[in-house]
This record gives sequence, structure tokens and C-alpha cells, in this order.
Amino acid sequence: MQYTILGATGSIGIQALDVVERLGGEVLAITGNTNAALMEAQIRRHQPKYAAMADEAIAKRLRVAVADTPCEVLGGEDGVARCAEIPCDMTLNAIVGIAGLRPTLAAIEAGNKLALANKESLVAGGALVMERAKARGIDILPVDSEHSAIFQAIQGSPRAVKRLILTASGGAFFGKTLEELRGVTIQQALKHPSWSMGAKITIDSATMMNKGFEVIEAAWLFRLPPAQIDVLIHRQSIVHSLAEFTDHSVLAQLGNPDMRLPIQYAFTYPARMQAIVPPLDLAQIGALTFEPPDDAVFPAVNLCRKAFEMGWEATVALNAANEAANEMFRAGECGFLDIVQTNEEAVARVPRVCESPCLGDILELDAAVRMAVRGHC
Repeated sequence: MQYTILGATGSIGIQALDVVERLGGEVLAITGNTNAALMEAQIRRHQPKYAAMADEAIAKRLRVAVADTPCEVLGGEDGVARCAEIPCDMTLNAIVGIAGLRPTLAAIEAGNKLALANKESLVAGGALVMERAKARGIDILPVDSEHSAIFQAIQGSPRAVKRLILTASGGAFFGKTLEELRGVTIQQALKHPSWSMGAKITIDSATMMNKGFEVIEAAWLFRLPPAQIDVLIHRQSIVHSLAEFTDHSVLAQLGNPDMRLPIQYAFTYPARMQAIVPPLDLAQIGALTFEPPDDAVFPAVNLCRKAFEMGWEATVALNAANEAANEMFRAGECGFLDIVQTNEEAVARVPRVCESPCLGDILELDAAVRMAVRGHC
């Protein structure tokens, strides 16, 4: 099988390349953002026919560095989109942020099977993405561990689902009060209890925005309103999510916290194959705990539910504000609690634009909200 890995230099992309190698697949195309050294190493190891860097200047330097290989190096957003639309057996989109939306649509239009790890494609462009996928007959295979768990749990009974339960680790600050969160540092926020992820997603986990975005994703993927999608704090990160059915049976998917498992499941679906992920030893773990989230301290999940009900403009504004505020926090330009507050303000003042957006409408509103957030904070 031929694979395209979008966002190959990020955490998910690196693990995806490992899975492809172990499955004996061929890497057709890879894309990255700014990490030219890692991209060069990946080109030399996996021998893709195409590669793209989102940064044009870095792409130019990379083109020189790998001139002795047969790989064609593309640059900029157009180059990334071109890689996404190259026909292949499987495209994994692991790009972080709104930058992943256009490649998602490009892969769908090309008719490629899509494994989706880019949350923002559905948070900001859910209606558009699902409409295009339906028109092209493309099934979107979820790679987030929570949505993969639900996808696995509902096999055979998708119409009998009554409620979905997304599990959350609680991030770095579970159990903290608002007062305790006022002066937290970037270093503290990046200490995730279970997963090894990129900085942006780790901060989103600490604010619980990540889990709120997953509620929106689940609403689009599984066609359920957010009111039927609950969240439970599960610190061990062993139960990856659950589905409750009309007969009140609850099915869950369990596994060690290793993203290679949901990646491989998406790549091999509907088959299951031997994975490098270590087997789960429940006796050694000993206990699994579940608690409701503290919505007063972490209001992000309910904010995401509200934004979904308001419409696409609100979810675009929410995502744009969050990306901007998250970046500003990591740069030391705002406080931790300012992130969700900024998101709330962006949703509260979002304008009504149109009923059915095109990609241009989404990106235009996204840019306007980012500019407003950076000018305000």
C-alpha cells in the first residue's frame, strides 16, 4: 500500500511512519512545517517520491539538501495541498491547526481514503468536510485515540448508540483551583500525565480545550448532538472512550496509551494486525478511576458545546482564538487562564456570515479572529 503522511515531522506523523514501515508499506509523500533536518532524515529513510514544507524558504533549502535523492520537494501551502491530492491508498492528516483543513479537503477530492488526526478540520470545517466526504463516498477513519475507541466500540450497532463518553486524562492541572492556575508556567502546563504530544496539543489538554474540540469532532463523525456526548476524567488513560447503547449496554476500548495502536487500526481497517504496542496488563494497573470534570474551573468543554450549537462561525472563531491564545501563552505573552477567556470572548462577538461556508469563508473568518485576538491581548 502507498501512504501519504501529512505532518510527518510531528508526534503523530513520526509514529505513523513507524507503523507504515512495520506494515511493509510504501511512503509516497510526506509533509512538514519547519523541521528541515528531520524531514531530510525521513526522506532518506523512507524514500518518498514527494515531500513538501509549509515554509517556502525552508523548502528551498531542503530541495538543495536532498538533491541527490529522487524526491521532488514542494513548498508552501500549495505544495502541502498538492501532496494531499496525490492519489494513494491512504492519506493520514496529522497537521496541527487550521492549516490541516485545506489538505483534508484536497485528499477527499482526490478520492483518497482518509485517516484523520487533524482536529481542526472538523472543528472549523465540519459541515464542509462531511458534505464533501459524503459526495465523494469517502469514509473518514478517526485517529484520535478517543474517536478510534468509539469507532471500534460501535461496529455493528451504529444506529443503536444512545450516548458517547469521551475519556480525558485531565491534563497537567487536574484537581487544581482557579486560584492555583493563575500563575502556572509553560513548563508546568507541558507536563502531561500520560501522553507524549506536541506543545500545542499538550497545552490544549491542560485547558481542556482539546477535549472540547473532541466533543465537536465526535458530533460530526458520529452524527450525535453534543448533549449526547459526555466527558469523564480517567487519569490512567487506559479506557480510551465508551459508547452507551439504547439497551444501556456500554462498550469501551482499552489499551496502553500509545498512538501507534489507533494509527495502525485506521491503516488496516477492517482487519486487525499484530502491533508493536505492548499488551495491556490490567492486573498490573490494578485500578481504573473515573470522575466528572470540574466545569467551573475548566469551562472549555461546555464552551465548545455552545459554539457547536451556534453554528460554523462560532466554531471557526473558537478554534482561531484558541490557536492564537495558545501560541501567545507559549511565547509568554498571556497567562494560562487568558486562553479560555479569550476563546469565550471570540465566540461571544462572532458575526453571522452565511449559511453554508466555502473554504474561503472559513479561512477569512479565521484570519480576522486571529488578528483581533493578537491586537486585543
